[in-house]
Amino acid sequence: MKAHSPTRWRFKRPSVIPGFGMTLGLTLTWLTLLILIPLSGLAVRSSALGWETFWSIALDPRTLNALRISFGSAFIAAIVNAVFGIILAWVLVRYRFPGKRVIDAMVDLPFALPTAVAGIALTTLYAPNGWIGQFLTPLGIKIAFTPAGIVVALIFVGLPFVVRTVQPVMEEIDKEVEEAAATLGANRFQTIFRVLLPGLAPAVLTGFALAFARGVGEYGSVIFIAGNLPFKSEIAPLLIIIKLEEYNYAAATGIAAIMLVISFAMLLVINLIQSWSRRRYGYGA
Repeated sequence: MKAHSPTRWRFKRPSVIPGFGMTLGLTLTWLTLLILIPLSGLAVRSSALGWETFWSIALDPRTLNALRISFGSAFIAAIVNAVFGIILAWVLVRYRFPGKRVIDAMVDLPFALPTAVAGIALTTLYAPNGWIGQFLTPLGIKIAFTPAGIVVALIFVGLPFVVRTVQPVMEEIDKEVEEAAATLGANRFQTIFRVLLPGLAPAVLTGFALAFARGVGEYGSVIFIAGNLPFKSEIAPLLIIIKLEEYNYAAATGIAAIMLVISFAMLLVINLIQSWSRRRYGYGA
């Protein structure tokens, strides 16, 4: 009887899809050139500042206020987009009505529209003498040239991320699931919060993270409607540009590094919550 040789562990295993080594190499090379090297350069440049200089930049009141406005506005806009993005995706998936394809195409408009054009258009609408602003001004509501205008601009540019992330998942949910819930005695709110939303939670969190990340780094659509007043409506990306124009490269690098660290930490937390949600409701491996 011939003895079987022990199975040796191999890193490379047979795959149905060929070319794993080549595609993995191209992926890592592309990732390194476009992301890792620029971020490493930022980290190296920031480390050369020294802790005392870095902390003086980080704790500067103007820097702290700009970071608060950028991350706070992006967070609020992402929450608004998560709520209304689900509603918009639900309407596009579940209902048929005249002009549906036009509305569906308009969702992608912020992707194609230059951000500067979006900023000019929003400023024209929400300025005190604008089409919408002229009706809000008598009520004491001011949108343009305030932090509220920043939130409006970020909602505009971030909405497609939520809709396009949630929409495909929503299309996979059969109407029979809702009918079964209704048959078992669930009302509409119970069906939404106990049957539909758990399955949509990972997609909603992904859309929220994408909208939040876009909002944090947004520049073109914000500078026209924000007013750019220090300590009031000045965002962190604009402060970086100002420091560069002043040839204060140390301050610009420090602010950029702080934004990188905060963004990475917040996105990491969101991804951990997303992974927990997938394991909790059985929608991911």
